[in-house]
Amino acid sequence: MPTRSTTDHAEAADPVLLFLRTVWQLEHALERASKRMETAMGISGPQWFALRIIGARPAITAGELAAVLHLHPSTVTGIVQRLEARKLVKRVSNSNDGRVAHLHLTPAGSKINKPGTKGTIERAARTTLASAAGPQLKATAALMGQFTDQLMKI
Repeated sequence: MPTRSTTDHAEAADPVLLFLRTVWQLEHALERASKRMETAMGISGPQWFALRIIGARPAITAGELAAVLHLHPSTVTGIVQRLEARKLVKRVSNSNDGRVAHLHLTPAGSKINKPGTKGTIERAARTTLASAAGPQLKATAALMGQFTDQLMKI
């Protein structure tokens, strides 16, 4: 597989191709890292992200979690079910509305809910962002947000 520094003639002539190649490399790297996390830790990247959000926002509902993660509610249902099966998350029914459940970390979930845990996608992001200047980070986030908005229009 070519490295990020490898540039062929088409990419040199068209920065859009270089941008797209970088995005696809990122997507592939996220998938591979998520699978490695699942093998090593028993929790995938999306499950880790959900666990961290639940830890930061105790009593969040599944619908709110879906909105934060920008995932379809049915996808979040599967993620939460896997976290429940591992006894990392529990649902607590709303006393006023039994149809609504609030998500909480269990003691086991709280134990692993640590920022920058070795071997996680979050740690890679924290390491990368530690060397980024504020303006660089803002510009990158803005560009990725604009690209996401364009993809949503397709």
